[in-house]
Amino acid sequence: MAHSFHRISHALRRDSGFRSSTGLIIALVLISAWLLWAFRARVTRYEISDSARLEINGAVYPLQANVAGRLSLSHLELGRVVQAGDILAEVDSRDEALNLDIERTRLVSLGPQIAVLKSQIETEGLGRQDEHRVLDLSLGASGAQYREAEAQAVLAEREAERAKVLRADGILAQADAERAQANAQSKRAAADGLKAAMARLRPELQVRDRDRQVRLKQLAGDLAKLEADAANSNANIRRLEYEIERRRIRASIGGRLSECATLEPGAHISEGQQLGVILASGELQAVAEFQPSAAFGKLHPGQHATLRLQGFPWAQFGTIPATVSRVAGEVRDGRVRVELAVKAPPSSRIPLQHGLPGSVEIEVERITPVALLLRSAGEAVGAR
Repeated sequence: MAHSFHRISHALRRDSGFRSSTGLIIALVLISAWLLWAFRARVTRYEISDSARLEINGAVYPLQANVAGRLSLSHLELGRVVQAGDILAEVDSRDEALNLDIERTRLVSLGPQIAVLKSQIETEGLGRQDEHRVLDLSLGASGAQYREAEAQAVLAEREAERAKVLRADGILAQADAERAQANAQSKRAAADGLKAAMARLRPELQVRDRDRQVRLKQLAGDLAKLEADAANSNANIRRLEYEIERRRIRASIGGRLSECATLEPGAHISEGQQLGVILASGELQAVAEFQPSAAFGKLHPGQHATLRLQGFPWAQFGTIPATVSRVAGEVRDGRVRVELAVKAPPSSRIPLQHGLPGSVEIEVERITPVALLLRSAGEAVGAR
């Protein structure tokens, strides 16, 4: 015990305080430097998504079969450039094409029949007009003849009356009086006959008009039936053309085939089966999905980002700079869609194309280490 105390006393007498002071100064300097760094330095905070990929910002149009059947034609080639309206595949439509030819032939045969009936109806109408004109002329001529016969009958009757008076006075012979009377009766009979003939003309025309109306109604009925058959044929033709068109899978927009089903002519396809995808032309962009807590209130257009693509190690191929262009305002399938504009440097060796997967880091903010530490502590306490 005495020996230990002596050694400690000797050490205290030898210590001048330099080493302790130096250690304390160094500690104060380190603490000051750390505090200065903690309050004045800026640390970049990132939000990271591992579900990112390159996409064309144009719409993607799927190719689907409208009907089920046997594939008779296929031009589905991966990477093929197509124009809107190009036929890419076709389902067998021979039955519909045969029925379409039958309906077209039937429609062509109905045309002449309809034309004949319309001509007959027109002829009947013209015949009625002609008969009425003939009646007017006949009535005019008969009227003139009747007036002449009436005048002669009146004259003959007057002469017969005078002859009767002269016979009564004994001036005229009995034979002459009788002859005058017979002549008057003959003239009157002729006038009455012309009047009766005139009275028969209009009823006879009315009878012919009724017969003509019956024929016109029959012709109109036949014409209506043929026109209904023609309209039905036209409707069937349009329906068959629509059915044939449904069996043709056309490109809805110009672009490039990015996905194609492996199908050969003769293969059976089902209704609604996806045969391929047309990728419309447009600029390349990156699309990433973030958790709502990482996106809302933190990500906004204009923020800088870095894109790393799978299959192209960043240490060898480098990274691709990007900028946030749009942030979705709603959650879909538990994720928020974020679109980024990419600008690959000219020296980049990465062949940028649609569908390449990767990850993206977005610079959210630059804060001090103290603020970051306090925020992390607050999040930990709040989570607990």
